[in-house]
Amino acid sequence: MDAILFLEIKEKMKSGLLIIRELNPESWPMDITLMPSLIELKSDKACRAFGLPPEVRIVPSSCRGLQYLPGEGLHMRLQVQADFSTKLTPAVGNGLKSKKSCTFFCQCCGESVINNRTFLRVLSLPFENWSDLVDEWCCHPNPFNSSLLHPQNDDCFLGHNYLLINSGTELPGTESRRLHSEDERTTSSESLSNSQTNSIIICKRCKTLLGEAMPSGVIKYYFTELLVQPSEESFYIIPRSSFIQTVIARCFMELTSSRSTFRFSIQGMDHTIYILIWVLNCDTLMVETSGNPASNNVFALFEPELSLPSKPAEIHKAVKVLYHPCTENRNKDLVDAWREDIGVSSLTFPSKTCLELLLILSQSNASLPPSLRWMNSFQVAFLKM
Repeated sequence: MDAILFLEIKEKMKSGLLIIRELNPESWPMDITLMPSLIELKSDKACRAFGLPPEVRIVPSSCRGLQYLPGEGLHMRLQVQADFSTKLTPAVGNGLKSKKSCTFFCQCCGESVINNRTFLRVLSLPFENWSDLVDEWCCHPNPFNSSLLHPQNDDCFLGHNYLLINSGTELPGTESRRLHSEDERTTSSESLSNSQTNSIIICKRCKTLLGEAMPSGVIKYYFTELLVQPSEESFYIIPRSSFIQTVIARCFMELTSSRSTFRFSIQGMDHTIYILIWVLNCDTLMVETSGNPASNNVFALFEPELSLPSKPAEIHKAVKVLYHPCTENRNKDLVDAWREDIGVSSLTFPSKTCLELLLILSQSNASLPPSLRWMNSFQVAFLKM
């Protein structure tokens, strides 16, 4: 019996959508028994039981909306009680504390980028467009000195998806490459619009783009490329896909909470927009079992271990998003409309990371039951944490 369990839980509403996938009509008739922590399938030829994670309990008597969709599975809606807390992948900003020694690692290869660095000040930056509102705040010329937002030698300033430090000290684990106008014909989309004055910062070992050096002497590092840990701890491997999902999902959660912003354009450092994303909700829990990769459409480019044989049901915290890919001039009219909309926030990452995120979203979308893959012309995906 190749059945697969899919349960999407809205934690705050205590409701869930349960789909039993890959049910083979040839094995019917079938008895399906729902218990608070167990789902049991029985037919004349086979029997299978799905044990739910200990954090999740369903209310069998609340079952409603029961329907079978050919080629997809049995759908039902239930009340679900979930008490789930998990140790998430450490956020870059969480590893930075004032007067505490820390080490920066390249997340891709583990190369030490900055060793045993102690910052006297670790401060959060205002949102990127704060200066545009100064005229609304003040009745006289701008009193704020923009240089106040330039970190000094012992400062580290944190944005939502990047950090700023002063470039006064040599960084042994990186290389700085200045991009000149004659290089623009052969440089990828990482080249900057003012490439005559900016440099890119890359890892010496794996040549991954980590950030950019500005003419003012400030270096910007992107959270998706770094792992920051206390100096006494050594680097530990986190799968690239999991790391990107966690960092970007956390960014969405912070921005939707602090700014009530739900629409985002994901762009490269050259301002090319790769993805338009609409955050649907940030309180999703997902319970899944993996089955036969050939039947479950598992895509294992980033994490080959996903293609292993069937595993017990696992629970993940996730952010549910709607998205439009914008590569190759797709959805150009919508891109232009969102570019002019003040309700849309732009998030910048290296272009390679933007493409990795797009692939992750496509992978998530392809793994969903067909009836859940689209919503109002947007594609649906989950960023697991």
